[in-house]
Amino acid sequence: MSETNEQTSLFAAVDALLEEAAAKDGLPVPDERKRLREAAGLSQDQIAKALSVRRETVTSWETGRTAPRPPKRAAYARLLEGLAALHPLPGTPTVNAVNAEPPAATPPPPSPTPTVNAVNTPPAAPPTPPAPLNAVDTQASPTPQPPVNAVNTPPPARPRPRPTPTPLPLQGNGPLAVLDGTGHAHAAGGVLLTHPTSDLPSLITWALGPDADLRAPRLHRNGKDGDPLLVLTAAAAERLGLPLVLEDRRALRLPDNHPVIKQLTKAKWQLTRRGFGPWARIYRPASPSTGRQCVQLAVLPWGALDSRAWGEDTAGLPAPELAELLSTYATRVLTPRGSTAVTGLELMTALRPPTRAARNPQTNTWESAPVPGSLTRPVDPAPPEAPDEHPVVASLYPRSHQRTPDEVLDEEAYDWIRDPELLTDAECARTHAVGIDVNMAFAAAANRLTVGIGPALHTTAPRFDPKLPGCWLADLSSLSLDPRLPSPFTPHGRPPTGPAWYATPTLAYAQELGHDVHPTEAWIRPEHGPYLDAWYSRLRDAYLATMADMGVTTTLTEPEFLTAMETHKQHSPLPTAVLSAIKSTVKGGIGKLRERPQGAGYRPGEPWPALERPTWRPDIRAAVISTARVNMHRKMRKLATAAGLYPIAVLSDCAVYLSDGPSPLDFLPRTPEGKPLPGGFRLGVSPGMVKHEGTQPLLWAVQLLDEHLNPARHIKGHDAAADGE
Repeated sequence: MSETNEQTSLFAAVDALLEEAAAKDGLPVPDERKRLREAAGLSQDQIAKALSVRRETVTSWETGRTAPRPPKRAAYARLLEGLAALHPLPGTPTVNAVNAEPPAATPPPPSPTPTVNAVNTPPAAPPTPPAPLNAVDTQASPTPQPPVNAVNTPPPARPRPRPTPTPLPLQGNGPLAVLDGTGHAHAAGGVLLTHPTSDLPSLITWALGPDADLRAPRLHRNGKDGDPLLVLTAAAAERLGLPLVLEDRRALRLPDNHPVIKQLTKAKWQLTRRGFGPWARIYRPASPSTGRQCVQLAVLPWGALDSRAWGEDTAGLPAPELAELLSTYATRVLTPRGSTAVTGLELMTALRPPTRAARNPQTNTWESAPVPGSLTRPVDPAPPEAPDEHPVVASLYPRSHQRTPDEVLDEEAYDWIRDPELLTDAECARTHAVGIDVNMAFAAAANRLTVGIGPALHTTAPRFDPKLPGCWLADLSSLSLDPRLPSPFTPHGRPPTGPAWYATPTLAYAQELGHDVHPTEAWIRPEHGPYLDAWYSRLRDAYLATMADMGVTTTLTEPEFLTAMETHKQHSPLPTAVLSAIKSTVKGGIGKLRERPQGAGYRPGEPWPALERPTWRPDIRAAVISTARVNMHRKMRKLATAAGLYPIAVLSDCAVYLSDGPSPLDFLPRTPEGKPLPGGFRLGVSPGMVKHEGTQPLLWAVQLLDEHLNPARHIKGHDAAADGE
């Protein structure tokens, strides 16, 4: 061997040792990795480009789904080490930073200076309310105990310290204020402001001015800054001359001749088409001199905060707590603009605005241009995608016609029970029925999902392309399926009996199962992209941050996770309400993509206002639900083939299995190394992982099956619909 070759070989061996040593280096916990990146103002795309990986890989590192491997790990560790030195946690040593020396002890921060607009109030008594959402739990957590009936599980690790939540990035006094009826407005962080109480026009002017300083930054460079939100308690509504009850219970709006509306009209303020209801938007047309002038009102006594989304007691919280709760939601998700469903849809537009300013090279003037990858204009649905009321359907079928599977796309969530005759003796010998529920199932399905952007094109005898969004007419009735599992092709779980329309993810899964797919007809969308990626990422981060506020983090072991989930809603009512609203935002936002007509005056076959939105896209809704159902079936099939485990019931994202014990750990299979079965259900907090939904006795579940009722709906001890599921 020459001297040069020998040196090259030695260097390669040394590099291998360095990589092995780097693999043993401790990295910061996932939440800390994200904090360091955000503190430095870096994007995931920048990190990915520097390390020559995909952005999704950086996301996985920051959520704890995967860990970096050599040689990327050493470079990532070096980056985090440098960031930790630049941005240590205030007043504490840098947690788990690589090779970082603990900084010298720092004195406690000085008391915050009073806000300029704060009202001089007498000193308050020592506070006793629950800790704020971003407070760090400084008490040592008790060591979680493994479930009594857990089998084949490693001993629980020592409890990890709870990571410090990232402070909320507020601008000014935050995005909103809650008016208590005394002339005071409560904003985020305990800020107390004074406001005019003589009339509503004066209040609107105040909300847009520097004294209120209510601001919310845009979420996309081509988007718009958030409008101020004023939340009116009952006392505040009365003081402004508003009734506590709307007389028009059908339209839920003030009559046009009400004195408050006359005040607004006289002051040249306008209302949107939905009028003055629980969520009223008051504005003046934008002009070059004044810019955008718009304020949102939420009237609590009129039911602005739906208890199904926000929790039973949220609307009755004291004004300071309500301001903190809504500000947290606004900062992590979006300033509420209506129901959580409306906000979920508005979030899509805020993250992917339809238009941008572009200079016309011919006229050298600025013009409005479409943003690539955004929904820029309303498009008609394909006939199979349209709901029965749509004008497209009315032009094809008589009004009383009931469309068959080969005429309508039926991509809905599961509602299936197994035939009790198919229960085996071994299953009947088990003692418990245990439900597991997929976290944020629809959000997880939206992640990296390619959906149509432009209009649908019709084609006959197409060659199926699993990467092309659309709906396809195909016959999957010949595919042999195990009756102990629901069919992946229908929401009711029974096998299809002939040709039917399917969204691309469903037909791609049939191909994955070995079916020779030959569509006879299709509506395809050549213009497509990952429209919902940013929407998923923001809602995922909001969900994980709120769960961390409740003591449930991505660093917990499975036994620790189950223990934390038993008590996570007992921490404080504030994060519980935020969590409920985030979940409702996901499901409601997806549902709004196919909003049906509302109001008693509607006649089938006529267009309705929602059709005018670029975001009225039933095809995107179908693709998300199809993906969620396929993801569910793929995991159930993995448990069936690898461990002989079959569910007895499935409802949307909840599956019920029979078990010898009350815990999911009593039946979820593991590898010989004691790890969760790859490709199966995995316990954890991240979207797509599962939590314990509930446990009931075996005989209880069998009785429901005999009565043709779904145990997954009642596994908690009550109807899952009561929780908005």
